[in-house]
Amino acid sequence: MPNKKLLILGITASFFLGACSNTAPQIKQQPVQKPVKKEYAAVPPPPKKKIELKEVQDDNYSPEYMYPDDKYKKDKLAEKSKTTDEDPIEAATAAMSREECIGMIGQDKFDKYTEMFGNEAASLKRCTLLKSMQKG
Repeated sequence: MPNKKLLILGITASFFLGACSNTAPQIKQQPVQKPVKKEYAAVPPPPKKKIELKEVQDDNYSPEYMYPDDKYKKDKLAEKSKTTDEDPIEAATAAMSREECIGMIGQDKFDKYTEMFGNEAASLKRCTLLKSMQKG
């Protein structure tokens, strides 16, 4: 029986020694190579064919060709104008009076807007815009 114990002990020891040994493959490290710079010529070589510039002719200018009319846009604008008789901003401006605008923003701001925009109608539009923003 002593032989069986020694045999089992020997097999177990060989497993432990075999598992603990370094079995990873050895990797050889190569030195890092720097990229080689390519040198380019500063100026490209001249073309083989001689190029002659053409004369520019600008006497064939036509505004009809340069700015053609878009029939689709005209049709859409015509339909839009047929559906609305009055512009909503103009309708709102007509509803806003000078006194109401001055009461809402004050005389000094009204004068400032009139000077900034050029006329009182623009100031009234500004008041209408401010009023619509306050409602929303």
